[in-house]
Amino acid sequence: MARSGRSLPDYPSLHAWSVADRADFWKLVWDFCEVRASVRGEPVVEDPDRMPGARWFPKARLNFAENLLRRRDDGIALVFRGEAGERETRSWTELYADVACAAAALRGAGILAGDRVAAILPNRPEAIVGMLACASLGAIWSSCSPDFGPAGIVDRFGQIEPRLLIAADGYAYAGKRFETRDRLPEILDALPSVETCVIVETGMIPETGAIPETGAAIGITWSSFLAVQSAAAEPIAFAALPFDHPLYILYSSGTTGKPKCIVHGAGGTLLQHLKEHRLHVDLGPSDRLFYFTTCGWMMWNWLVSALGSGCSLLLYDGSPSWPDPGSLFRMAAEEGVSVFGTSAKFLDAVAKSGTEPGAEADLSGLRCLLSTGSPLAPEGFDFVYEKISRDLHLASISGGTDIVSCFVLGDPTSPVWRGEIQRPGLGMKVEVFDARGNPVHDEPGELVCTAPFPSAPIGFWDDPDGARYRAAYFERYPGVWHHGDWIRETSHGGYVISGRSDAVLNPGGVRIGTSEIYRAVESLDEVIEALAVGQDWDGDVRVVLFVVLRDGRTLDGALTQRIRKAIREKASPRHVPARVLAVPDLPRTRSGKITELAVRELVHGRPVKNVEALANPEALESFRDRPELAS
Repeated sequence: MARSGRSLPDYPSLHAWSVADRADFWKLVWDFCEVRASVRGEPVVEDPDRMPGARWFPKARLNFAENLLRRRDDGIALVFRGEAGERETRSWTELYADVACAAAALRGAGILAGDRVAAILPNRPEAIVGMLACASLGAIWSSCSPDFGPAGIVDRFGQIEPRLLIAADGYAYAGKRFETRDRLPEILDALPSVETCVIVETGMIPETGAIPETGAAIGITWSSFLAVQSAAAEPIAFAALPFDHPLYILYSSGTTGKPKCIVHGAGGTLLQHLKEHRLHVDLGPSDRLFYFTTCGWMMWNWLVSALGSGCSLLLYDGSPSWPDPGSLFRMAAEEGVSVFGTSAKFLDAVAKSGTEPGAEADLSGLRCLLSTGSPLAPEGFDFVYEKISRDLHLASISGGTDIVSCFVLGDPTSPVWRGEIQRPGLGMKVEVFDARGNPVHDEPGELVCTAPFPSAPIGFWDDPDGARYRAAYFERYPGVWHHGDWIRETSHGGYVISGRSDAVLNPGGVRIGTSEIYRAVESLDEVIEALAVGQDWDGDVRVVLFVVLRDGRTLDGALTQRIRKAIREKASPRHVPARVLAVPDLPRTRSGKITELAVRELVHGRPVKNVEALANPEALESFRDRPELAS
């Protein structure tokens, strides 16, 4: 209030000030979060109304890793749990020492600021150590999970030409162990830029002591890589870098072509994450944060940044439902997790399994539950408060890989309304536009951001004139970020997202979000999950619904009518599908999101591009050449 010179009695007034006086707001966030930098400088932002083109803290010099390693004590920084029962910890002192060794090893391998380091790793401590070591030097980190096939890995890393690759020898999932070392020669043959391949021995496979032939790259184990420097490791010499120095390269899902390589800057990522963690989640040194994620999803990057708020992290590698749907909650209780993050789909699966996490584990220490990945239905809110805990902050959050953060998320100071995301992010001028670019309220439209923000990408890799970047986000509404979500602002000041706007259905010219259909049909006990697409038909669009049924259930006429009735009553007559078809599984991306666009291509007889982007490409076969779609 003193800084703004006005009364800010509630969140809406604070948000209004944060977007009206963006420079002062982000400067205040810097001070409040005690960002470590050799220089901050003025101005806070150049070209403050230009998007893209605004430059935040153009004179600042800082280091991302230094801000995450600010604690140096014997408190626990990391706890790692594997699905097979493995457990290990790192204190803050030990984490710093490991990063110092890794940074020295990277320097010894010739890695310089601006070089790319790629990783194929599970969510283990080595991934965090490697990333922080890269960031300390100014190298650029890019990672994916080890369940990616060789083609999917090469589609990503082949575009950015890494000099060094860190890869796990295996991983565990759903009670099985998968060896991945044998794929490395094929991957490295397709990545001639790689000079050194470091293999992390996870204990998932028998130790043979042999390094696989890795083409032109030098092969070395992670322990040997670090051991070369461990005895002589000195305090980390954190490189003082510009605010917009590249930190991460993340990737779009790639289901419609090769993935876009999205470059994120260190300063914008740091400042945005600190704001979200401290102000929207209220994270602090007494917290332990868990988020179920892989290293190929942006929530891993979001999770790791919480070290900058002094809290400890719980990392997990394995299936979220192994050996049963309640296992993650029992682990959270055992490890004292105070903030638990997961996907809406996982919560829905736990609810459908009949599991009651609050009855199976002591979750009294859990104060916040975060959900993202897809819209959390109202029934998901009911499940959390009835079966997990009645006394916690449930925050549905949404943003994306594009901004490595959130546009809309939680607010610990405001009520939680069933089925709604609470608030727009502070400093984020979120609006809802109709097709003509006019703001609308309490009706669905496009999620846009009408003013610059620090965590916007620097650009795309190998896009020197920025043409592809501008086309991706600014072509629809010039000078306005168009995010591609179909959203409605509510009377409470919250938001309801109905899915991706490019997957919105349009029967009879009326745009319908798919989440309303899913909510209705998935309320039936027989249905595990569903996917709806629009099929061009007779000069219009008709809705086609695919359902995955429980074992032993059959999609007969009676169940089809119950599905249609549920959709008519809980959504509207326009939502009722013209065709309802059963399939054994739905195609999904590596981060677990169902991909409606791939199914839409198949329904129209078109090929699906880049099936390597899918976690289960075999699921596509159930959608091909369905005679029911020809009549």
